[in-house]
Order: sequence, then C-alpha cells, then structure tokens
Amino acid sequence: MTSPSEWRGTTVATEIFVLTEKSLRKLVTDPKLLLFSVVQPLILLVLFGEIFSSIANTPNFPHGVGYIDFLVPAILVNTAMQSALLSGVGLNEDIKNGIIARLRSLPIWLGSVLVARSLFDLARGAVRQVVLVVLAFALFGFSPAGGVPGVLGAVALALVIGWGLGWVFLALACWLRNAEAMQGVGFVVMFPLMFASSAFVPVSGLPGWVRVVATVNPMTYGVDAARSLSLNQPAVASAGATLAISSMIALVGATLAVYGFRRPMK
Repeated sequence: MTSPSEWRGTTVATEIFVLTEKSLRKLVTDPKLLLFSVVQPLILLVLFGEIFSSIANTPNFPHGVGYIDFLVPAILVNTAMQSALLSGVGLNEDIKNGIIARLRSLPIWLGSVLVARSLFDLARGAVRQVVLVVLAFALFGFSPAGGVPGVLGAVALALVIGWGLGWVFLALACWLRNAEAMQGVGFVVMFPLMFASSAFVPVSGLPGWVRVVATVNPMTYGVDAARSLSLNQPAVASAGATLAISSMIALVGATLAVYGFRRPMK
C-alpha cells in the first residue's frame, strides 16, 4: 500500500480531464445554461433572416443562393465568437465565486484550469452549433449546395475560430478579473467585427468606408471560409488561412492567459 508521503500527484492530462468533466456536468444538471445560450443565435437567425431577406434580390448578391443559406454560416461564426466571450466571463465568475482560489490551493498545474475551461466551452459551443444547424434545416429551409459535409466543415471551422478567440478572452479575464469589464470589452469588440463584415451583406454591397473596414476585418475571412464550405465553393486557401490565424491567436492568448493566471489573487 502506498503511503501518503509517496504520493506523486496526478498527470496534467488527468487534471485537465477531471476539471473538464466537472464543468461538463453543468450542462446535464442545469440544462438552462445550454437553453439560454442557444436562444441568442436563434433570435439572430430569425431577425436577420427576415430583415435582410430582400438583399437576395439585389445585383451584388451571389446568384442562385438563398439568403438563409448565405446567413447561417455567418451565424455559426458569430455564435462561436459569442462562446469565446462566455469563456472569459465564465472564468471571471469562477474567480468571483472563490472556485479558482480553491483550485489554486491544490498541487496542480494552474494552466490545466484554463485548458479545462477552454475544452468545456468548446464542447458547449459544439452543442450550440449542432442545435442551431438542426433547427435551421428543420424550420428555416436551410439547404446549402455543400450539403451535410459542407455544413459540418463550416461548423468545425467556426469552432476553431471560437476556440482561438476564446483564449484571448481567457487572457483578458486573467488580467482584468472583472466580469462587468469583460462584458464591456466583449461588446465593444464584437459589434464592429460582426456588422462591419460580410456576415449579413456581401462586401460589395456595403457603403464605401464600411467596405474598407470589412475588407480588413478578420471576421470577414472566417465567415467567407465557412460560407464557401457550406455552399460547396473553393475554400482550401481561405479555410487554411483561417485555421492558421486562429492557431496563432490561440497560442498567443494561451501564453498571456497562463502568465496572467499565475499572478496572486487580490
């Protein structure tokens, strides 16, 4: 029998697994968390699907593409970005509630807390995306040319975008340590990214200065790549660039997050 003095602790992989599994149980025991997170993208789908549907009849709109088929990939990317913001807000809530202070007292690698948080939000985001796609098919007539494989590719790409951006918000949470400040920063960043892009209107149909912003907006490239996959259009170059950029963002964000998380709690 191993004595207490001989205990060597657990591996980092085990720490991440246990912490992730603990967070995932929330989705089962408290389904309201998932329900409320699905409502928002559905509202966007209904509102923008009705408000901008006439854009499909304009000369700048892609020929032969229904507006719902044009819109859903953008909602997928936007939903992933919202999930990224929730990563930071959720971490700050855990800091406020004292959960993080208790975890910091354990003999574990502190980075495992952040990795587990990231994996939990990735899993929750995947569920949101799947529910959104199923409802779009069933209720809104979503039927893109790429079929199920193309839509799955768009979902996977959106999840990678959200995962990479999630590390940025985790880093902000580690440095700000204030949920209200996090939400304020998130909305200031999200709205320009969302509306000054190709998400709801083709870039060629935007006013002059907005078109310039949309051309350099990273969300435009992510949305275009997801849309190309969904519509069975050439997407290798744009999807590859999006994956590379998201990976670089995740690496920088994770480095800053771990460094900020190690700072003493106040």
